[in-house]
Amino acid sequence: MLQVQENVPLAPLTTFQVGGNARYFFEATTDSDIHRAVMWAQEQGVPFVVIAGGSNILWSDAGFDGLVVRICTMDYAFDKGVLHVGAGCDLLTIIRLAAERRLGGWEKLAGIPGSVGGAIRGNAGAFGSEIKDFITTIEAFNVRTHETKTFLPPEAAFAYRNSYFKAHPEWIILRASFVLNVIGAGEGESLITNTIAERERRHLQNVKAAGSYFMNPVAPDAIRRQFEEEKKVTAREGRVPAGWLIEKAGMKGQTVGGAQASEQHPNYIINTGTAAAADVLALADKIKSAVKEQFGVTLQEEAVYLS
Repeated sequence: MLQVQENVPLAPLTTFQVGGNARYFFEATTDSDIHRAVMWAQEQGVPFVVIAGGSNILWSDAGFDGLVVRICTMDYAFDKGVLHVGAGCDLLTIIRLAAERRLGGWEKLAGIPGSVGGAIRGNAGAFGSEIKDFITTIEAFNVRTHETKTFLPPEAAFAYRNSYFKAHPEWIILRASFVLNVIGAGEGESLITNTIAERERRHLQNVKAAGSYFMNPVAPDAIRRQFEEEKKVTAREGRVPAGWLIEKAGMKGQTVGGAQASEQHPNYIINTGTAAAADVLALADKIKSAVKEQFGVTLQEEAVYLS
């Protein structure tokens, strides 16, 4: 029988530290646990949500009136230059473990918050590198048919902060395999340290936030040129940073209740300590309206609101 907990606070399970309680809650440490939890919810006729690291998530203040399944699969194995890793593993931890074995190439992903599964689902990236660049296979479970399938990268339909799994939430990522490069002794840890230092300079680390709240939008040519002339860099794929647009729209540092558009990186909506989900949503709406009014650009949330 599934050992389900009741009325479990969700805020501590997220990087935002916001949200109400889950009516039911279960931590899955094996693939079998995930299958059993999904079947339990379906048999009970209650909605369910599957989470892992808790980044990029904003829970409703009312919580979730169903089952929250938290993937805690921490299995990993190194087979020569190939890494096999469970979806629940912390991304930074795995990057460091690989570096200890002189395997790398993906150090620019260091410091991105969350789990391996979440990073794959959203095709996490930073500094021109994306997790899709290193994946060879992905194993996933379909909650409708209860089948398990191995996906090759083309089937995963990776795009900017997107994938087949994000568009098809009936598929739950269980694990993935990565091919990494052989690197010199100490090289990986040095690159990881430098990457995290650069993230701390550009972004916020160790704050109550979901990470970047909005995706970088493709901007009209005039706005893209304005950004490139001001920052002396080329806009990748025609996208301009959401944080730059937010600052230009005068929303840097703006607050609603306990939520604030960070003074350091305005695309981080941070919980200053007392934020409710309603505060975050209201501030996000104000930011979107300001950017739309000034630039004609519609920002799209990267953070997922769950209720």
